[in-house]
Amino acid sequence: MMTVTRRRLLKIVSGTGLSLGFGWNPLASANNGDIITRPIPGSDEVIPVVGIGTNRYRSGSDTENATLRETLRVFHSLGGTMIDTAPMYRSSEQILGQLIHELKIRDDLFVATKVELKDQAGALQRMTASLEKLQTDSLDLVQSHSMRGAEKTLPVMREWQQDGRVRYVGITTSRNNEFSRMLDLMNSEKLEFIQVNYSLGNREAAQKILPLAQDKGIAVMVNLPFGRGSLFKALRDQTLPDWAKEFDCHSWAQFLLKYVVSHPAVTCAIPGTTKPHHAQDNFSAALGRLPDAGLRRKQEQFFDTL
Repeated sequence: MMTVTRRRLLKIVSGTGLSLGFGWNPLASANNGDIITRPIPGSDEVIPVVGIGTNRYRSGSDTENATLRETLRVFHSLGGTMIDTAPMYRSSEQILGQLIHELKIRDDLFVATKVELKDQAGALQRMTASLEKLQTDSLDLVQSHSMRGAEKTLPVMREWQQDGRVRYVGITTSRNNEFSRMLDLMNSEKLEFIQVNYSLGNREAAQKILPLAQDKGIAVMVNLPFGRGSLFKALRDQTLPDWAKEFDCHSWAQFLLKYVVSHPAVTCAIPGTTKPHHAQDNFSAALGRLPDAGLRRKQEQFFDTL
């Protein structure tokens, strides 16, 4: 099991000059310093429950690139591993490949990307380009982006899987109106991962998608845990309730993320993260306690009355 000892976390915070700045101490809230991890079903591999989505990782000015580099460094130093990208995210793969190479952390990461082209030739082209841009010999996870042409492109991904160039295969959506198709593919295709939108403000995936993933032993990555920022807007004038301390929650980001990753079907949430202090705050949701069923209902009731 992946753990961060109190000594290591203290070294991370003090030795790197990080300022937590959230009015709390993660050393006091973590249970023996453990990072909360979840297993990838059907394997002996575990990953931390909070990763990074990189839709906004794009080549920019030297200052912008330096900020992204520091964000990635902080995420890695805290024990983060899961990074999700896609060719459709403009220069995300390229900038990630550059930053990962500079930081020399590829062996510590779980790198996931996607294929959005609908035919087999397109899938082969995309995966080959992803290897080059990400500066790696293999991909941990390749996903059919929004399930476009999944029936045709998944076989190409599996060929690479057999060759050792891809470890896991999956499908994604970020839209509720695609849930029916996702359910069909989950029943008809052999999948190791799905990626789906789920949050405190959008709980529809919990009705059928997440239970089916549990039944079939499919790992679940959650995108849009903050609802494209809409949940922060809804909570903007609210005060974090005192009972949030019962699950070691000290910010709205942690409140939202701990709700998502406390669902037993969820393997990992991937909030978009482009700033170092957000990496600290978000990843802290992978420390300490998670809400139990009663506290999850309390979170839902709190949000639904806003």
